[in-house]
Amino acid sequence: MKFVSWNVNGLRACLKKNFMESFKNLDADIFALQETRMLREQAIIELNGYLQFWNSAEKKGYSGTAIFTRVKPISAKYGLNIDEHDHEGRIITLEFEKFYFVNTYTPNSRRELERLEYRLRWENDFRSYVKNLAAVKPVIICGDLNVAHTEIDLKNPASNHQSAGFTDAERGKFSELLSVGFIDTFRFIYPDRKNIYSWWSNFRRARENNSGWRIDYFLVSENLADKISAASIEDKIFGSDHCPVTLTLENF
Repeated sequence: MKFVSWNVNGLRACLKKNFMESFKNLDADIFALQETRMLREQAIIELNGYLQFWNSAEKKGYSGTAIFTRVKPISAKYGLNIDEHDHEGRIITLEFEKFYFVNTYTPNSRRELERLEYRLRWENDFRSYVKNLAAVKPVIICGDLNVAHTEIDLKNPASNHQSAGFTDAERGKFSELLSVGFIDTFRFIYPDRKNIYSWWSNFRRARENNSGWRIDYFLVSENLADKISAASIEDKIFGSDHCPVTLTLENF
């Protein structure tokens, strides 16, 4: 079973940049998007064979998530059922027979770390949420988690220890999430691979120079470790300041 996750940085803009061609070529069973920045009715997106699930932010042109799936889920849930977190369209959870699939767009701590305190509350609540799901059946988490976990996950770690997405607090919360029973699938397969990233700034020719960050992930419950057969970062696919990331599970 193949999964894809992509922060499209505005789906309407991405649709004008060969999104549909990339979507077809990636050929996922479940395809998750973050930062859709639109209402479903603002664009006609015909995806034969896929069901569509959308969670849009109340604020227009902001945040938002979507999932396109070939496999019909048992149920869909939007948000964390916590009012503080549930106005920005940041989470969709689909329940399937054998697993939960959680698509998330983690809040950015922003410049000057003005939203860091909120971000840390989000991290605690999200960790509790997925831990409770995992007590029922295995969980697959994907999305733009807005953190580079280790120093090999970004080009210039030394100069970014006080930057949003690489503070000790954010990295520590990611470690806490893994510690409750999740695997970073890319690092599971490629523990030491360097210079491969999923997001690049729009400044200083960052993508051309491959000066990026790995902040887009697939995490899975530890009891799915033997199912992990492939994980990739599709950095040759354009259309956004992020690129798609993929996961393939065998015999699943």
